[in-house]
Amino acid sequence: MKFSCVYVEEAVRDSPRVAMILSRITDTPVVPIERYGEVFNRRSQNFRLQKANPALILAEKYGKLVLPAPAGYGFGDLPGFYFSHMFNCLYDCRYCFLQGMYRSANYVLFTNYEDFADQILSTARGLENPVFYSGYDCDSLALEPVSGFVEYFIPWFAANPDITLELRTKSTQIRNFTGVTPLSNCVIAMSFTPEDCYRRWEHKVPSIQKRIDAMVRLQQAGWSVALRFEPLIYETDFLESYRQLFENLFTRLNSASIHSVSFGEFRMPVGYFKNIAALYPDEALIARSYVQRNNMMMQDETDARTMLRDLESLLFRYISQDKYYYCG
Repeated sequence: MKFSCVYVEEAVRDSPRVAMILSRITDTPVVPIERYGEVFNRRSQNFRLQKANPALILAEKYGKLVLPAPAGYGFGDLPGFYFSHMFNCLYDCRYCFLQGMYRSANYVLFTNYEDFADQILSTARGLENPVFYSGYDCDSLALEPVSGFVEYFIPWFAANPDITLELRTKSTQIRNFTGVTPLSNCVIAMSFTPEDCYRRWEHKVPSIQKRIDAMVRLQQAGWSVALRFEPLIYETDFLESYRQLFENLFTRLNSASIHSVSFGEFRMPVGYFKNIAALYPDEALIARSYVQRNNMMMQDETDARTMLRDLESLLFRYISQDKYYYCG
């Protein structure tokens, strides 16, 4: 895994975890900084250009590390929260809101995992079966060979069985899940779009087949896996594209033991959408006709409803309805 350089905050410079991370990155310049914002929040950065050769920033996160999950984000009626140990993603999906949210394409890895764990524990206190979601501002597993994020948190959640962790990802970095006892309170949720969408818009993402292979290995090892079909992007032939994807998935996976399945439509805050349009003025996905509603850019309501209705009908041929939820 290559980075243009590694910036290291003064506050974490001497931590054992930072030493471990630096030992996993060779032949990369290390630059000391006071706070990550002086690099990450600089003006006049170009996300698109920077994405070609990003840096890694090792930092400490302060303040509120655990936040309530957005309405409709998670499964069931359980109390839901999310935490972000990282800003930005190794992948380059053209529909991703992060490229419109941040000025910088550099990766910020917050290395004070113990503080995250402490706030998860304090947030969970007094709640019944709370769920904590990782993967909102990053991919949960893509940087695992460097970060050791799962390496730290799987034993921690094993010691706290009344708290559930969902790791949302497109990554096949699953080595830290093999050879260890699977946790009943950990869900590994893999995101998918159909093959044509993957080829057009999901740059640097592992192939659909490799992701399915990873999920099969996780299931065989006893881990709970979930499917996240998002974003739903309307195409005239969407039903056939998803039929092929579902057939590919459900002939390999044990449907009965899948934890949950969700659909999530394409939608994005207006400001982020405008930023992405400025970065990629020739991108056909961004140039489509969208509807602005409640400060969000969305697809035509009729198309979106038709797509959701038809895909739900198709999905229920493969799974029971009690495993499904709509990510609103």
